Amino acid sequence: MKRRVLVTGAASGLAAGVSEHLAGEFAHVAITFRSTPPDDTLARIRVAGATATASRIDFLAEEGEVAAALRQAVVEHGPFDTLVHAVGPLVVKRFARATAADYREMFDGNVRSAVLSAHAVLPAMREAKFGRIVFFGMNGSSETRPYRGFTLYQAAKSAVVAFARSLALEEAGAGITVNVIEPGDIRDKSATRAQARTRAGPAPRGRPGSFEDIADVVRFLVSADRDFVTGAVVGVTGGLMEADERNA
Repeated sequence: MKRRVLVTGAASGLAAGVSEHLAGEFAHVAITFRSTPPDDTLARIRVAGATATASRIDFLAEEGEVAAALRQAVVEHGPFDTLVHAVGPLVVKRFARATAADYREMFDGNVRSAVLSAHAVLPAMREAKFGRIVFFGMNGSSETRPYRGFTLYQAAKSAVVAFARSLALEEAGAGITVNVIEPGDIRDKSATRAQARTRAGPAPRGRPGSFEDIADVVRFLVSADRDFVTGAVVGVTGGLMEADERNA
């Protein structure tokens, strides 16, 4: 089976590294970007062995515009048997200073974007009786674990987890799995695992995470053989679990 994956928000950073690592498993890797065409990311995907395309999608745009752009991406570069939804803007701000615009950015950028992306790719997956979807939460979002300054972001990510786990139940009979990754402390999103191992971090492991740590778990979850893992939330955190550790 010549597999095709859509990775959202992969112009740079964490998702760019993930998309490059998926090139070994997929014949085609399609990515989305918001503003600057991701020529470097596309080149790395192609060097890794897959064909690659990019679609400009601003997930904070008006709902109809986002949905239309996703449909076009599916028509032009799909159908996709896998979705890795990595888009998720972050606002770190105490609620006393948060605005209505912050609320819309957090929920449109994280929750609405997940819903619209799933809506775009699921018809082809249902028809093929096969699909893999991975969403991104935040450390502790499956437990609504509190962190100061993350009031709106954590609320949005917890909603993503609830959506993903319910969707997993609904789509399991069609051979579609839906899972969530909760990244931990990954501040330098372009750092390799080797680079991360040379740095200190707040996690009990003693170092920050890397895009390769996340990519390993993504590849595991989207494997064609992984049909019995669905509705799972996988923390990739180096053992970082307590709010006080993250706040520090």
